[in-house]
Amino acid sequence: MRAPHSYSNVELAARLAVAALVCALLSACDSGGSNGDDRSPQESEPPPRGTLVEDPPPRIDSVSVAELAASLGVELAGQALLEVTGQPACRVDVHHMKYHTVAPGDVPTIASGALFVPAGTEPQCQGERPILLYAHGTTTERAFDMADIRNEDRLEAILMVATFAAHGYIVVAPNYVGYDISTDVHPYLNADQSAKDMIDALTAARAALPTSDAPTTSESGQVFVTGYSQGGHVAMATHRAMEAAGMTLTASAPMSGPYALSAFGDAVFYGQVNAGSPIHLTMLITGYQDAYGDIYSSATDAFEARYASGIETLLPSTQSRSSLYEQGLLPQDQLFSIEPPDPTFAEYTPATEPSEFSDVFARGFGPDHLITNAFRLAYLEDAQANPDGAFPNTTTGGPPDEPAHPLRRAFKTNDLRNWTPTSPMLLCGGNGDPTVFYMNTQFMQGYWASTSAPVTVLDVDAEPAGDDPYADYKRGFEALKVLLAAQAVAGGADDGGTAAVQEAYHATLVAPFCLAAVRSYFESYVP
Repeated sequence: MRAPHSYSNVELAARLAVAALVCALLSACDSGGSNGDDRSPQESEPPPRGTLVEDPPPRIDSVSVAELAASLGVELAGQALLEVTGQPACRVDVHHMKYHTVAPGDVPTIASGALFVPAGTEPQCQGERPILLYAHGTTTERAFDMADIRNEDRLEAILMVATFAAHGYIVVAPNYVGYDISTDVHPYLNADQSAKDMIDALTAARAALPTSDAPTTSESGQVFVTGYSQGGHVAMATHRAMEAAGMTLTASAPMSGPYALSAFGDAVFYGQVNAGSPIHLTMLITGYQDAYGDIYSSATDAFEARYASGIETLLPSTQSRSSLYEQGLLPQDQLFSIEPPDPTFAEYTPATEPSEFSDVFARGFGPDHLITNAFRLAYLEDAQANPDGAFPNTTTGGPPDEPAHPLRRAFKTNDLRNWTPTSPMLLCGGNGDPTVFYMNTQFMQGYWASTSAPVTVLDVDAEPAGDDPYADYKRGFEALKVLLAAQAVAGGADDGGTAAVQEAYHATLVAPFCLAAVRSYFESYVP
C-alpha cells in the first residue's frame, strides 16, 4: 500500500484562501407521505430497493477536460483548486438517477442522486475504476440536486467532479430522501435510513454501469465512502451498514461529522450551543418526530409559539436561509432563553467553557429563542439522571444506557458509538470547529481505543510531529487560518481575526484540507 501523497508546496495555502470558498456548501453549516412515486395504482408491491426508475438514467450533462479546466481557470479560486486537485484528466458524464429506496419505517419511496462517470483516453479514465460514494452536508434547500452542476450554488457537486470524477473515480452522490424530486420529510441524521438511501443509490448506480456514453468505463469492485458534516455521520452509518450486510468496502473517510450524537446533543443542551444550531435542531426534532412520533405531543411542547406554526414542514425549504430569518420563521442564532430553566442550570445558560468557544455559546441565548425552557429543562433533568458515557464526564465512553427523554432516546438510536469497523477508516476534522464540535471525533477515537479498529485520526488543526504523512496539510491549514485572520484585521476587525476564523472554520477552512487528505488516503488503496 502506497503512503498518502503529501503536498510539499505550503505556499499554496495563500491561494487556497480563495479556493477554500468552493467548499462553503459542504456543510451549508453549513412532510411525510408520497414523493412523486411513479408506480401505478395497480402495483401492490414496489420494485426492490435500489431499482432504477429510469434505466438507464439519463445523461443530462457532460463536461470535457478542456471545459472543466477552462471553467476552473477563469477565477483565482478555480486556479488554486486546479493546483490542489491537479489538472483534470477525464471527461465527466453527469447522469440524474431516480431509484427506489425507503423512508423511515421502511416505507417505500423514491429518491434521486447524481452519477458522475469518468471517460477518456487516459488510463485512469477508462477500464475498471473505483466507486466513490459521497454523502453531502446539511442544506436547507428543498430543490437541492447534486447532478445540477451548472448551477453556481452547486459548488459541492463541482468539487466532487473536480477532485474525484475528473481523476478517474466513479462518483455516486445521493440527494437524500426529502430533496429534489422527493417530498418526504428529510430524515436528518437518521443513521439507519440514510445508510439505506446511500446503499440503494450505490445499487442503482451499479445497475447503470457501464453507460452507453462511456462503454469502456466500469467498476473495479473497490468502493470508498466519504462525506462531510451531516455527510460525515451518513458516511460512517453507511460504513457500519455495509459491513453488517457483508458488502465490500475498501475504506471510508467520514469528515467533521456529529457521530457521537448523544454526547453532542447533551453538550448543546448544557449550554455549549454550536453555530447554526437553530437550523440543525429544527431538522433533528421534526425529522425524529416524523420517524418515531414521540418527541412531542404538540410542536409547542418543543418550539416557542412564535415559531411552532408550520415548523414541521419548514425545512428543507423553497426559501433561502436569509429569507427564513428575515421573516422571523427561525432565529439565526438564539436557541435557548437567557433565563435558565431552573436555578440549578444557571451556570449552563450559557456555558463558558471551553473558553475559546464562549462567544459562540453566548450567541445561542436570547429573548427570541427557538426551544422552550420546559423542553430544555426536561432534557437536562434526564441528562443528569441518565448521563452520557463521554459527556460531561468520561465513564463508559458510550451513549447513555437508558435515556428517558424522547429526544435523548432518538439521539441514542442514531449515535454511532455502538460498533467497530473492520475496513480502514480515516476520521478527519479540526479541533477548533464551532459548528460540529471535534469532541465527536475524539469520542469515536476513545470508544475504539481499546479495539483493533483500523482507524486513523487526522486533526488538520494540530502541530505536525515526526514523520507525519499529513504534515503539509496541517501546515497549509495553519497558514490559511493566519491569512484569513490577517485579512479580517486589515478589513477593520478589532478581535485579531478570531470571529472571521470561527465563521470560516467548519466549511471554508477544514473542508478543503480534509478532502485533499481523503483523496490521498483513498489513493493509497487504489492499485
